Amino acid sequence: MNKKYIIFIILLSIISLLIFGCSSQKATQGSSTQNQQDQSLEKIKEKGKFIVGLDDTFPPMGFRDKNGEIVGFDIDLAKEVAKRMGVEVEFKPIDWAGKVLSLNSGDIDVIWNGLTVTPERKKQILFSKSYIISDQSIIVAADSDINTKSDFKGKIIAAQAGSSSYDLVTADQEIMAMIKGGQVKQYSKYTEALMDLSAGRIDAVIIDEAVGRYYMSQKPEEYKMLKDNFGSQEYSIGFRMQDQAFKNEIDKILAEMIEDGTAAKISEKWFGKDIIAK
Repeated sequence: MNKKYIIFIILLSIISLLIFGCSSQKATQGSSTQNQQDQSLEKIKEKGKFIVGLDDTFPPMGFRDKNGEIVGFDIDLAKEVAKRMGVEVEFKPIDWAGKVLSLNSGDIDVIWNGLTVTPERKKQILFSKSYIISDQSIIVAADSDINTKSDFKGKIIAAQAGSSSYDLVTADQEIMAMIKGGQVKQYSKYTEALMDLSAGRIDAVIIDEAVGRYYMSQKPEEYKMLKDNFGSQEYSIGFRMQDQAFKNEIDKILAEMIEDGTAAKISEKWFGKDIIAK
């Protein structure tokens, strides 16, 4: 073996060691950086609370009672989760159409208020495991001549701005071609939409079934819900994309609440039955 060959082998070995060392260092740094980036759970615990963004006119998920206090099904769930986490929970009303902006700006920590899972939202929000499955239902006046979606021709249809109900209706080209003006009327609050429905200013409201049935129970003589609907969707909790650790902790606690029957009791309080997704 000549001297030049030996030198070549030594140099090759040194280069290999350097490359391997750099790669290992980068991998370690990458793993360390990733761990540092996801300190979402630690930050919540250090802060001592998490902030829930909600529409406070969305009974029975979250709304104000006669004393002005925010109450509801999701409110009770969030309070129990916070208790088991050992932190407080704050409820902050937001503009529902701007919910993702409020979340990503840090104004709130989660969106928890009858939030349905959609493909478009999955691009913007990290979702918890789903805890309710609900139809996107159609409410009309009790004396309405609308019995199915095929009766929408020339009618004024409404939904909440920024809601999955609005997204589903506007994605249905056949429906959009039928309704008056080819547009769905948007409301910031369902209470406003239902008032206009009662006054005859609109003909139908697309709404989550759980929420719609609550409103109907308050004025059963004014509304009816059609058998026809826009399909089922899942309720979930929305987190910032990077907050995986925080999301995992809430998933774990909700699973415990479902297992020990606490979630079912909260459901029975607000819906009269257990509608929790198992």
